[in-house]
Amino acid sequence: MITTGDIAQVRAIRWADPSLSWGLVPTMGYLHDGHLSLVRQARAENDRVAVTIFVNPTQFAPTEDLSTYPRDLERDLALLAAGGVDLVFTPDNTTMYPPGFQTKVTVEQVSRPLEGLSRPAHFQGVTTVVAKLFNIVQPTRAYFGQKDAQQTVVIRRLAADLNFNLEIIVGPTIREADGLAMSSRNVRLSPEQRAVATVLYRALHTAVSALRAGEHDSETLRALMRDTVAAEPLARLDYVSVAHLHTLAELDRVESGALFSLAVFFGNVRLIDNIVVEAA
Repeated sequence: MITTGDIAQVRAIRWADPSLSWGLVPTMGYLHDGHLSLVRQARAENDRVAVTIFVNPTQFAPTEDLSTYPRDLERDLALLAAGGVDLVFTPDNTTMYPPGFQTKVTVEQVSRPLEGLSRPAHFQGVTTVVAKLFNIVQPTRAYFGQKDAQQTVVIRRLAADLNFNLEIIVGPTIREADGLAMSSRNVRLSPEQRAVATVLYRALHTAVSALRAGEHDSETLRALMRDTVAAEPLARLDYVSVAHLHTLAELDRVESGALFSLAVFFGNVRLIDNIVVEAA
């Protein structure tokens, strides 16, 4: 496994044999089995696998947790080596945003609701850095997790609109045994917060179960999620949503599938989760 922060070296390795397919797994590090499941899928579907580790400052607002975002590069590299990764790109901020950098990539409509309302600068930072990573590595396929559901919609739009010559692959959300979606931020929960963080998954399942039982009114389904979160004193709701799978517009009724999602604070730790319902 080769680890480098140098763009020219990444490109030289990538194009040493143009006949080989490459899978790319972009990450911010502090890896868990959600990331590693994407690595395994990329390993199975490509000749070579590249992983990027970069805590991207432009997707964090000044009030957010950039300085406290968990990092452990040595551990991450050991996990990736064991997973058969060929190349790890670990750029620093100056490599990605050199002096004079002034270009931003914006995906308009699908970045505005949900996370876009709560974190207005977030997706512009995500789409800018992802566009750069796609251009640097030029993979055959790029892998993202369903846990960041809106991000997958935004990145699919980015890749289509800018004609990136790659395939976007979305892997399933990987969960702990009690249902909590794996996230690098989970490590920042106190033991008490971790014990009740399953409220996100419970809220989603309450609403989806009601849909399966015949309740199609979206506001009723949102209210079920709100009430479930409200019953947990350590949880503070940011938003709940029942939205169209592709446009992310809020639905009045669920008739042919939907994205159920929510964001919840536990102290200063903000967690997100979602369930995709393909058919009502």
